[in-house]
Amino acid sequence: MGQLLKLRDYISRYETDVYHYVPEFIRLKQWQWEQAKARWEAERDAAGAQREPEETWDFLLDKPSWWERLTKRWRRGPAPADEEEPAAGPTVRAATVEELKRQFLDELFQLQLKWASSTVTYASLLDDALYGDETLKYFLQRFPDTYLCFYQPVAVAGKALVELETVILTPTAAWCIAFVEGKRNNVVIASAGRFWTERAGTEETKRVNPVVSLRRTEQVLSDVFQKQGIDWPIHLVLLNRYGYIDHGHLFPFVHYIDKRNYEQWFSRLRRSALPLRHGQLKAAQALLGHCASFYGRRLDGNSGGEERQQ
Repeated sequence: MGQLLKLRDYISRYETDVYHYVPEFIRLKQWQWEQAKARWEAERDAAGAQREPEETWDFLLDKPSWWERLTKRWRRGPAPADEEEPAAGPTVRAATVEELKRQFLDELFQLQLKWASSTVTYASLLDDALYGDETLKYFLQRFPDTYLCFYQPVAVAGKALVELETVILTPTAAWCIAFVEGKRNNVVIASAGRFWTERAGTEETKRVNPVVSLRRTEQVLSDVFQKQGIDWPIHLVLLNRYGYIDHGHLFPFVHYIDKRNYEQWFSRLRRSALPLRHGQLKAAQALLGHCASFYGRRLDGNSGGEERQQ
């Protein structure tokens, strides 16, 4: 499950200490899963149901990573009270382990939204629509724990605020990803001009050239990394999972991922078993330091104001 380090222009718990919260999330996720699975198995045993074969799930390696050993934060005990949520289990008991996993990921998704929109002291006004944002869930629920997500971040460039494409920091690179999806089996036709064409059946529509925002995102990352002395590869991706991109070999610096090569690209990223890297966390800290945050003091754990932090 990818980690949501930055969400739009909301204040993030990771901003306070990215070196703590990234491994802490992995530990907390493993601990909560063990608790949820143990409760579920106890209920099944009490009901006399047959226990399912032991499954494997890539939450964690069996032993702590080098980073957790270095910071001495590997521990098996309960998490601090403010970080344990969601504590309540699902209202409907899962029938299988796979169903339990889906319920668990949905509950953990709510915790991720909390961490990405508040600290212990401050909170941002969270858009309720994000709870049903399937694109956000895609980034968080389909990739490894070591993938760090900046979802629609807003960067500070001089005195201006710049909206960026989604950035995924993996243990080997930074992926700037823009979606060019529409109806299934559509064809998006690239152009060097301001607009591209999308064809779906007999319908034809215009859409803004997405390479412009991708290059803007790349430039911001490149400037931040250069200032901080960070050597981290940056890849640009145009993604159409359910249709096609007719790029005509334009913009050779872009990875065009569509229905023809999506499964190969996705499987390669998803199967990654690489641990967190120091350079990756350093890059994450640098990016967090150049993103805008609007927030207010927490009153009831949910409310936020309009104070800006940089």
